[in-house]
Amino acid sequence: MEMVTQKTFTRPQAFAALRAIVKSLSTAWDLDSILDLIVHKTTEVMHVDSCTIYLLDPDGETLRLQASTGLSKRALGRSTLRMGEGMTGYAVARNRAVFAADAQHDPLYKLVDEAEETRYQSLLAVPLVIENQPIGAMNVQTVAMHLYTPDEVEVLTLIGDLAAGTLVRAQLHDKQARQIEELRTLAEVSEAVTSPQYLHDILDIVSEMAAQVMEAAIVIIYLLDESGQFLERHTGPLRPHIARRQIPIAGGTLAQVVVLGQSIYVADVRVEAVHEERELAVQENLVALLAVPLRVRDRVIGVLNCYTAVAHEFTTEQETLLTTLANQTALAIENAQLVTNTAVVREMHHRIKNNLQTVAMLMQMQIAEVDRLDARQVLETSIQRVRSIAAVHEALSEKSFRMVDVKDVLERIIKATAVNMVAPQKEITIRVLGEALQLPSRSATSLALVVNELVQNALEHAFVGRENGKISISLGHSPVEYIILVRDDGVGLPLDLHPNLGLEIAETLVCEDMRGRIKFNRLESGTEISIRIPRSVERDL
Repeated sequence: MEMVTQKTFTRPQAFAALRAIVKSLSTAWDLDSILDLIVHKTTEVMHVDSCTIYLLDPDGETLRLQASTGLSKRALGRSTLRMGEGMTGYAVARNRAVFAADAQHDPLYKLVDEAEETRYQSLLAVPLVIENQPIGAMNVQTVAMHLYTPDEVEVLTLIGDLAAGTLVRAQLHDKQARQIEELRTLAEVSEAVTSPQYLHDILDIVSEMAAQVMEAAIVIIYLLDESGQFLERHTGPLRPHIARRQIPIAGGTLAQVVVLGQSIYVADVRVEAVHEERELAVQENLVALLAVPLRVRDRVIGVLNCYTAVAHEFTTEQETLLTTLANQTALAIENAQLVTNTAVVREMHHRIKNNLQTVAMLMQMQIAEVDRLDARQVLETSIQRVRSIAAVHEALSEKSFRMVDVKDVLERIIKATAVNMVAPQKEITIRVLGEALQLPSRSATSLALVVNELVQNALEHAFVGRENGKISISLGHSPVEYIILVRDDGVGLPLDLHPNLGLEIAETLVCEDMRGRIKFNRLESGTEISIRIPRSVERDL
């Protein structure tokens, strides 16, 4: 038979234990620190193997494990007991101490999920009460069977009384700190509403602040597109690996928020069949969701999604706070869109003016050779240059007003060139290879014009007397340079190369506009022209 231990507290020992608890509690104010101090100091002064505290949820029915010196850390904040459930829940429901030397065989005992408490034998639980209202419970446990004496029960009860008052003070302190943080967040969002910022800046600020003040795993903002048929996902800086995505308005959770204009709560989005972001929730291990509409006057322009990483029921106060944030955010988004539209008009005017000046400069260079140039050829060349610039602006209008995907632009230019410049009887294939390069619009325009000149030059001179051929444009980069190679398998460069106007234009654009280098190489079969542009052009916005 297993030995049962029993230890008697003397009055001096009891007073010493209580003084140690009081002294420790006077050094901390926030709830987490006080919880940690209580369980560690109680474990020490009562010579037990574990001390655990449960606090009552706002529903008044659920005791949630909040601190422990002996139970599994992963159970904190997750494991719960109902009022009256288990010895600890029974102590709260009956407002009295409950104990047993062999607790696991006591009819009141309940094993708490994920707590890993099977190694403990004895248990003593007392309620935490303030003015006859329960706020939680605390218990102590030992690995060996232990018969708790009346003195030990009395000491833990007194510790519980001291702890209850301190915990209520800490909860009020934390609530006040949260309210101050909420007011600060609302003030910052209000400032964002009235300040001239770009839309992506607004979305980053709001998603980060909202996640902070709501203590959420992530806050995601979804905005309606111009058609009103899709929501576009914006994750902000907290999850940079989550890509943007368009979600159709088709009856799911987000669609209901948009259509009804009302908040929706989902207890576990990982199992919610109609939630559009269920796959993302599983991937990121997101659990509870509160989705609120982004509303400007009587229009819903998007949805603000607040996700938690653990099971969570949002309080009325939290929903009110998130709704207030959403309303402020909607105003900020509308203001940012107005600022962006104004800035876009100015920026496009500036870029179009620059590009027209580039076309004028190219035509100026042609004047010197006007006597020996064919008028039709001059016009066709100019048309191709204008089309190259138009392709850059088309890419800007579709995706971004800052950076241009050069590979996408070159593919558009090459497609038009192949249609307009390759004779029907010839089979000349032109391909764009390699990786996508993102360049500012000015550099992208210059590079598009350069490649256009080189391809036209190859079509005109590289395949004389031939019915087929290949031209390739390869894109890549090193740590310091962008590298573009234009190759053909034509007749190759003449030994006494005298650059024509097209090659002079290409050299001028590379060296002067992009501060780069251009080199002409003879191959065994054909020609290779390498262009190297410093990556510092990325900063030339």
